[in-house]
Amino acid sequence: MQLWLLTSRGKCLLAAIALIYQIIITPAKADTPAISNLQTPTSTELGKDSDFKVFPIGLNVGNRNVNSSVLVRGQEDGSQAIDFPNWLLPYDAVVQGLKLNVITLPDGQLEVRSLSFVTRINPTKLRTDPELGLVFTIQDLQTLFGVGAKFDINEYAIILDVPGVDQSSGKLAETETPIQLEGLPHITPKKFSVAAVEQKVNASGGATRSTSYRGDFIAVGSALGGSWFIRTDQPNLQNPQTWNIAEAQFLRQTNSSDYFVGSQPTFWQTQGTGDYWGFTSIQRQGFVPPQPFGGGSSDPRQRLQADAIGRTIAGKAEPGTLVRLVQGFSDRIIAEILVDSSGIYRFENIKSQNQFLANNYRVLLYPQGRLTAQPEIQQANFSTVPGQLPAGASGLIVSGGLRRDSLGNQSLLGNFSEFRGGIAGRWGLSENLTVGLGGVYDESPKALAELFWRARNLPLQVAVSALTGNKWDVNTDIRYDPASNLSAIFTSDRLSSRFNLDWRVLPQFTLFASSDTGDATSSGMQFNLSGKDAFTFARISLDTKNRLRWNLLQRLGKLELTQRGNEISTLSELNYNLSKNRFSSSGNSLLLNYETQNQNRSDSLLSVSWRYRSQQQAIDGSYQWEAQLGYGVGSQGNGILATLSTTVLPGLLLRARYQGVSPSSDEATFSIDLASSLNLQGGISPGDRRSNYFRTQGGLLIKPFFDRNNNGKQDRGEEVYTDNADLLLTLNNKPLKSFLPQIQGNRTLVRMPPGIYRLDLDPAGLPPDWQPMVESTAVDVVAGSYTPVMIPLIRSYARSGVVTDTQGQAIAGARVEAIQPDQTTRRFSVTNGAGVYYLEGLSQGKYTLQINGKSAGSLKLEESSEPFQELNLQQP
Repeated sequence: MQLWLLTSRGKCLLAAIALIYQIIITPAKADTPAISNLQTPTSTELGKDSDFKVFPIGLNVGNRNVNSSVLVRGQEDGSQAIDFPNWLLPYDAVVQGLKLNVITLPDGQLEVRSLSFVTRINPTKLRTDPELGLVFTIQDLQTLFGVGAKFDINEYAIILDVPGVDQSSGKLAETETPIQLEGLPHITPKKFSVAAVEQKVNASGGATRSTSYRGDFIAVGSALGGSWFIRTDQPNLQNPQTWNIAEAQFLRQTNSSDYFVGSQPTFWQTQGTGDYWGFTSIQRQGFVPPQPFGGGSSDPRQRLQADAIGRTIAGKAEPGTLVRLVQGFSDRIIAEILVDSSGIYRFENIKSQNQFLANNYRVLLYPQGRLTAQPEIQQANFSTVPGQLPAGASGLIVSGGLRRDSLGNQSLLGNFSEFRGGIAGRWGLSENLTVGLGGVYDESPKALAELFWRARNLPLQVAVSALTGNKWDVNTDIRYDPASNLSAIFTSDRLSSRFNLDWRVLPQFTLFASSDTGDATSSGMQFNLSGKDAFTFARISLDTKNRLRWNLLQRLGKLELTQRGNEISTLSELNYNLSKNRFSSSGNSLLLNYETQNQNRSDSLLSVSWRYRSQQQAIDGSYQWEAQLGYGVGSQGNGILATLSTTVLPGLLLRARYQGVSPSSDEATFSIDLASSLNLQGGISPGDRRSNYFRTQGGLLIKPFFDRNNNGKQDRGEEVYTDNADLLLTLNNKPLKSFLPQIQGNRTLVRMPPGIYRLDLDPAGLPPDWQPMVESTAVDVVAGSYTPVMIPLIRSYARSGVVTDTQGQAIAGARVEAIQPDQTTRRFSVTNGAGVYYLEGLSQGKYTLQINGKSAGSLKLEESSEPFQELNLQQP
């Protein structure tokens, strides 16, 4: 049969011709495509003198049939298999049935990967059969891959038992596979880099007050295996003498130790004033700290924990102040509250390791709840109730530094004075008890003691942290859960002591009560109900000072009603969604708002507005376009209300607000925010306005490029490949898409925690007729910057044809090899029953062709060579 010369676009035609040819010669034989990309094994050929014979059989993985008819070599007596461990299965049937990915490593071993296992095998374990070609025995499957097998005479099939497979469905379960890094090329980051800079500017003013300008500037990068970070506060952007360095820190964190240098929180509850600048070292044994999923600064107290923890962030402000809790340096709002007459705000159970993705917080205080006003910015004052350490685990923290005072100081760094420091240890004495002891000097010597205890037979847990001194600072968290629907919690800090009781009477109905020494005792109920087109949530309470507080959310189709109120103010908002998707917050909406404030006088404001939000969002969650326009009528006057924000320009966020009237004033005010971010690695490019994430995170900067001259470097004119960049790579055996990569022109950016990662190229994402110079690498990621990963793609050639003997008869099971003179590259294939071989993954250069170890000619591949071509061979 004449096989025609094919281009790379005609590989399917060649496969079809080869199959027809195979059927003509061996009509009873199933299609067994030849393999490629495997180095030459010292194979054992199995002859026909065995009692075994070749016959078709089904192949199942669990309960799922993956091949209805595959040729095997074996024997059965009508009721059971004979010598089943030595049955032979074609290599290709096993690879396809188990969905294996086989990669030839530089050391000659074969790496075999699937969703359920990763292993390496010596190619000498592979065998060939004169009729089946390359084969595995049943015993090989168990030995090499841990895959069991059995013969089912009723179904007349071999059933493979793969670890991690759901036998009821035959689907592979999501299991963690070992990450093998041994023998891979290792890419390391630069010793020093500047990753990003970010500048924020706020301009605000009103009809009776001049415009003020405020800014924040940050720069971040990596050095010595850690991250460095600088933040400059610019209270008067027009006067550089008012600027001061708010934060400057070097941070290096691993699972066993941490080092903080520069500005940082104290590991004790400080009773002094001013910032703390110094050096802190943490050493851990027997446990690892929680892995932050997002960015922001790190707290030494959190790094002494073994589990996710909850925080209570509390403080004092004037009644009527709107308090917003934001994440780190960003504008992401974690929670907000309008301060009532108690003058205390409190955000409870703020997690350090969950969907909030934050490790530090700022508190923004808006006077009289006016968002156009310049907010007062404070660092979050919080109390931490940590979890227990595992039994036998321990942690040691040592810290020393100075107090810094920058308020009212014209110096860029401020004034340093008064030594502070301490040393403390924490030990897991048992699975139920953890204790901590230490000493602190903060204005005066103090003792620190901690106790974390969980009862063995009672649903009770206790956490107490006490710091002595002129004023005792005791944090307490006692939780008792006698039933799944009943819980009691007692907490205390320097502000007050609180007791909360929750009883879930029904899944949709809860009763609660709370008592606060700094405020009053209250009780109430909570109700929630959801249906196909409706949702209701309501919470209402009344305290001993006759103060009624409530929160209501009601959705009915495209209509949504929100109400919340207390003794200071109320807010009611009716929202009608005009978009087709009623569950989406994007599109057009009509809003009706009514606000009241009851402090020195009774004020109110009624407003009607239109709002638009685009479906497209930036990586930080901001809408590409958001606009709101309305008109308000209130007790103090009337006026226009308008908001506009956009992220349409890469690296820039622009937000403008105009408020012609508010519930408490008829003064027109405005506020304009501009945030710009630049990535300085690999050239200057737009950032994602999350530069602060680099404080605890790193990432990858990936550039696959067409290396046309095979020198491993990107030269002028060699373009970057980005068409399927997110499909091209897998990271730690997971698709790159799962890490939410950003494709920016000629680069792909991926953020991730520090560590060593395995980066593999998926052949499915490669452009036609190209292959990677290196298929797998180990990449070291450090906090503070992206690790550049350049991936050269070189031209890939394939040759295929029929191997015949001197009489022109096709030879099955012949081993065809292409070997470069330096022996660095070897490709081989075993001919199938039609005598067809297929060599792929060939790069430019000269090759010696061998059949069964004997010379069969030579092959020269150049840049002008056809990517795919027929080459028939004759056995010497």
